[in-house]
Amino acid sequence: MVLGLPEVTERESYGNMTGFRVRDKGFGYFDEAEGVVMLKATREEQAALITEDPETFAPSWAGGRFAWVKVRLATVDPGELNELVTEAWRLSAPKRLAAAYRA
Repeated sequence: MVLGLPEVTERESYGNMTGFRVRDKGFGYFDEAEGVVMLKATREEQAALITEDPETFAPSWAGGRFAWVKVRLATVDPGELNELVTEAWRLSAPKRLAAAYRA
């Protein structure tokens, strides 16, 4: 799912995680050992997800206008995960690339 998005690259990050980037801007980190993925989101989206389903979503960290949400893969709906990954990618992708993907 992640590598199907335009210009995504992956690399080892923070020791045991796989990081996903678009044009060298990170938008997601997969921690296989913990069974979670951390995704870039807006602060509002992070708060809404945690309020909606605290068993699946937890805060990761926040900085500036973005916040990262920890997603438990065992409990997340696959369709919702796909939407969250795509939105995280859009938050990091250059505007023209994101606009071309929408078209």
